[in-house]
Amino acid sequence: MKKLVFASVLFMSVFFAHAQVSVNVNIGTPPNWGPQGYDDNRYYYLPDIDVYYDVNQSVFIYDNGGKWMREKRLPSKYRQYDLYSGYKVVLTDYRGDAPYNYHTKHRASYPKGYVGKPQKNRGEKPKGNNGNHYGNDKGNSGNNGKNKGNKSDKNHDHSNGKHH
Repeated sequence: MKKLVFASVLFMSVFFAHAQVSVNVNIGTPPNWGPQGYDDNRYYYLPDIDVYYDVNQSVFIYDNGGKWMREKRLPSKYRQYDLYSGYKVVLTDYRGDAPYNYHTKHRASYPKGYVGKPQKNRGEKPKGNNGNHYGNDKGNSGNNGKNKGNKSDKNHDHSNGKHH
């Protein structure tokens, strides 16, 4: 009898452990410019530019004349915005597919220029990148990781037009 109870408990614990793993499979990897400590949250609201970011789909969500758009890149009018420096509001209390349903509330609670508690980005800002355009620059650097530690790159001209 004890063996049967033990086997049942063991089976159930394995079953529930497996179920837990499958629940977390759909969570996307946050971008390097995203705030540390919020890897399980799906949306950021960027109050300076009034745009959402969907971590799962790696897209920005913005209002385009009353129609909500989902794009891999920021809208052209915000392409110079530095995602690493701007404040990101992590929406911890929303689980649906349309965070803009609460857009009026978000705009009122987090107006342009809003800064909450201090944030640290998940990763470093890549050199040669002003931190804008793309949402998910996971691990990308200005030179794609090539020539680490080298002071010069023979494939690039650093002589300002003067050849030796």
